[in-house]
Amino acid sequence: MADLQFAFYGDDFTGSVDVLLQLRRAGWTSRLFLGLPGPAELRAAAEEVDAVGVAGVARSLPTGQIESEVRPVLEALRALRPQIVQYKACSTADSSPTVGSLGRVIEIARHVFGPATVPALFAQPDFGRYTAFGHHFAAEEGQVYRLDRQPTMSRHPVTPMRESDLALHLSLQTRLPVGSMHLPEYTDAPGIARKLAERTEAATVLDALTDVHIELVSQAVVANSQSNAPQFVIGSGGFSRGLAAAISRGDTSRTDSVDELRADGPVLAVSGSQSPQTSRQVDHARRRGWTVLALSAHDDGPLKEHVITELSAGRSVVVTTGSPAASSDGGSLVETLSARLSGVIEAALREGDRSRVIVCGGDTSSHVLRQLGARSLSIAANPVGNVVLCRVASPTPWLDGTEMLLKGGQVGPVDLFELIRTLGSAPRPSETSEGMSADPVVR
Repeated sequence: MADLQFAFYGDDFTGSVDVLLQLRRAGWTSRLFLGLPGPAELRAAAEEVDAVGVAGVARSLPTGQIESEVRPVLEALRALRPQIVQYKACSTADSSPTVGSLGRVIEIARHVFGPATVPALFAQPDFGRYTAFGHHFAAEEGQVYRLDRQPTMSRHPVTPMRESDLALHLSLQTRLPVGSMHLPEYTDAPGIARKLAERTEAATVLDALTDVHIELVSQAVVANSQSNAPQFVIGSGGFSRGLAAAISRGDTSRTDSVDELRADGPVLAVSGSQSPQTSRQVDHARRRGWTVLALSAHDDGPLKEHVITELSAGRSVVVTTGSPAASSDGGSLVETLSARLSGVIEAALREGDRSRVIVCGGDTSSHVLRQLGARSLSIAANPVGNVVLCRVASPTPWLDGTEMLLKGGQVGPVDLFELIRTLGSAPRPSETSEGMSADPVVR
């Protein structure tokens, strides 16, 4: 494509990487910046690729801080004049009136893009996410639950889901009206486009149970987009892929394989995730011989030395944060824990050629990469499902080129850590992947 077609802001880094994968499957080239670059750098990237994105941290921010994080990015992306600008949100609509407010995002977008209704589609069937009659559903361990009853999301430590009706969920976060359009109203793409154009609500939640539904909605949104102003949307990586397909009308069946991988040796994993799936993955890694360590109460010096000793001996290591109550300082818990985990990663990377790292937790990944000084990400490999191994670009020599998996709490099969450790090498019979049928749901 000659012109930039699509731009996006991701409200955390793991979700932003998912967009990279979905666009790649649509045959597109893209570049993901970790924070808003300068205008010249952003424009240069827009002239080289089909899509550009900016990964942010709005999902973990108090509502009062969202505007300063989001508005400059939306304004910069609008100035590029792509056909679509997406706010990539969690496929479980993670947000609340006080943290990561999508309602506040809708208010900001109204000022930047105008008063047209914002199409909001959170479904992503390949992640086990579905919306029917405005109510959202999410899979876990092969079982599909209504969102407010899903074991992980109903107990989320920051934004527990109390409501499955997404229009009501968003309405609690803004005084602007939020509506929904249901499957019986779906006819064909032109019909959906007309109905969307007639909506007077600030945002409209859209149903989808299958990829066909996503394709219909995406075609309608693209049909309503105008050449002189981008169409703003909110939604999942499934929506990203549908929109890319609607714009290009190309083949979206591309599969990704392992590219040139440089890492060989033990892997360091750090986890700020409290997800049950991450706990299962850590337990599996322990059984397979990984050393599992926890952050100490205060001094991380001995921990760093222990990590380096284990890695030098050829043993892979997981560092966990333990209970959320483990940190009691006055700052942000996420930022505090992420800073400590960043210190462990930096110590390991500086010590030697430790070139593959796993970071668990959507919010944790966002803060860790910013604190380490990463500049941008590209896809190194897509080993299974929606699991993406990235290559980090950074002006810092010890970080540049690191292969890094940014793992949302619910991402991946139970043996994911072993899968990443052996990626690119010929596994021994005892190292073949287990649990690949585990439901591939993500944040």
